[in-house]
Order: sequence, then structure tokens, then C-alpha cells
Amino acid sequence: MEETKENVAYKGVVERLTLGITRILESMPGVVDVRFAERDPADKRSLLSWEQKNSCILPEDLRDFYLTTDGFTLTWSVKLDNECVPLGCMVINSVTRLCSLLQPVSVFSLPNAPSLADLDWEDGSTERGLDHAPTAPHFDARSRIFELDSCGGNGKVCLVYKNCTQGVVAQQSEIWFLDRSLYWHFLTPTFTAYYRLMITHLGLPEWHYAFTPYGPSPQAKQWASLYQPLTFNCDNSSADSTGDYFRNKLDPTLAFKGKAKTPTPKKKQSAQCSSAKVQGNAGKPSGAKR
Repeated sequence: MEETKENVAYKGVVERLTLGITRILESMPGVVDVRFAERDPADKRSLLSWEQKNSCILPEDLRDFYLTTDGFTLTWSVKLDNECVPLGCMVINSVTRLCSLLQPVSVFSLPNAPSLADLDWEDGSTERGLDHAPTAPHFDARSRIFELDSCGGNGKVCLVYKNCTQGVVAQQSEIWFLDRSLYWHFLTPTFTAYYRLMITHLGLPEWHYAFTPYGPSPQAKQWASLYQPLTFNCDNSSADSTGDYFRNKLDPTLAFKGKAKTPTPKKKQSAQCSSAKVQGNAGKPSGAKR
């Protein structure tokens, strides 16, 4: 009886923590193997140790999240041809894995070895051609960047502290997405907003690229249109106004339109040949045929 009460209480916690997304996923056609990894809450000592080590104050909503569960992992698959194919994945790293993206230079590295700091430039806008975009983070000491999610190798979701000063504790943070080409894209000002965004997109592949000028891949768009039809928009609103830099425009009505074949005029050789035969037969003597 006690185990039943514990199971009911645990399901209630999971329901509130995942905002009911597990129940929604299980009701979708083709979705199987919805798994939520249970984790113990992080203790306050580990949170304080992280803040002292990195000279940053965790935002209040992220601190409350870690005091509820030390990280977050929810995965789900789809059934295709009697095979379970992993598709959705929602991850928030634990406190111990909330590591700095900018690792200190090793003593064994070469003096002129390239680093991420070499990619910085004075123009800090995150989107090309967008003057209203927020200032992008820097790869040097001006920003303190910590990885929240590795996105399966398709980029990194980061907790970013900007305008940092050495020896001063940073307090203001934002959530940014670093794509594979090392361009920054602003996601949300708070962790709570990002968490809701992640749940809304169901952890679909490359959903973070919906907030980039070039958008997700065609395969990812197909999955999104299938399992996220209400919020998915194939026309990326954040795309460049010209669209020439990131999108190859193709008009299917013109590309796949069949060309009308013009009928070729027939050569009038049959009439000429028949008249020639008649003249030839007339020129032969009647006794030539034996």
C-alpha cells in the first residue's frame, strides 16, 4: 500500500515537472518508449560550490530547478517498420556537468595555438543584417559560458553571463544557442522560458535551429510538421529579409512543369517519291518486263 502511494506521488511530481508532456507523447500515434530519468535533487552545498568556483550566481529559477531534480532527461522514440527509432530528446545537464565552455589554456599547448577567442570580432550582433538583435556573447573573458545541453552534436545550449569583469561575481544570465558554425543565437532571457520552449518543441531534432536564420534541415522539418503541426511554421520568420544568404529559392511550379513539345513539321518527301516512281515507270519500255 505504501509503495502504491509512493508511485502515485512520484507520478504526480513527474507530471508537474514535465508539464504533462509524457502523457501527451504517449497519446501520439507511433510514439513509443517514452522515458523520463528519475534524479535526486541537488544539495545546496553543490550549488554554492559551483557558484564559488565559477564566480557566478545561478538564476533563481535554475537554482529552484536543481533543488527539485539534479538535471533532466526525457527521451522518446517512434515505431517505423517494426523498429523503434530514437527521435525526441530533452536534456538539462546536472550541476556537475554544467561546465564552462571556455576551458583555460593548457600549459602544454603551443603559444600561437588557435582558440575560440580568435573568433571574436568587434561587431557583436548575432544575426546578419539585424540591427535590433541583442549583443552576442564573446569567447574571451568578457563572457562566462556554461553548457546546458549538447543538443546531440548539433550545437550547444548555453547559460551565458555577459559583460563580466575579472574578480567580480556575475549575476545576470541569458540562454543562448551556439550552432555548429560557432554563431550565437539568442533564445530566451530566463531559464524558465527556455524550459517551456524545450517542452513545447517536444525535444525534436534540431528544434533550436528554428531560431536561426537558416532553420532546421529538411528531415527535421518533416518530423516537426508530423508531431508539432500547431507550432511548426515552414516559413522561418527570423530569416534574413533577402533570404539569399541562407535559402535557395525554388519554385516547384516552374521546376517540375513539363515542357510542351512543339510538333515537328513532316517533310513532304512521300509525294515527291511517288511522282518520281510514276515518271520512272513511264520511261521504261513495255517490253522490258519478261
